[in-house]
Amino acid sequence: MTPVHFSFSSAFTLGLMGLAFHRTHLLSALLCLEGMMLSLFIALALWAMQFESTAFSTAPMLLLAFSACEASAGLALLVATARTHGTDRLQNLNLLQC
Repeated sequence: MTPVHFSFSSAFTLGLMGLAFHRTHLLSALLCLEGMMLSLFIALALWAMQFESTAFSTAPMLLLAFSACEASAGLALLVATARTHGTDRLQNLNLLQC
């Protein structure tokens, strides 16, 4: 495994571990998701450049578009929960209490 592949796989793993173990605020969960998407985007872009094919060149841009949509939906949920509950702490959010 090259150092570049190790750094991107470790960045993805750290983002996943942060999402799994540090779930106090919704904003920190969104930041972990964005870090994971950024590492996936860079790894996919390097993979497309390594194969030197035009067929793989659209995949990183498609992932980046989906990542932007995910970020906007996450921020909309963050604003909605902050307005209704007064905080973004995940312990205060109960889905059974609608």
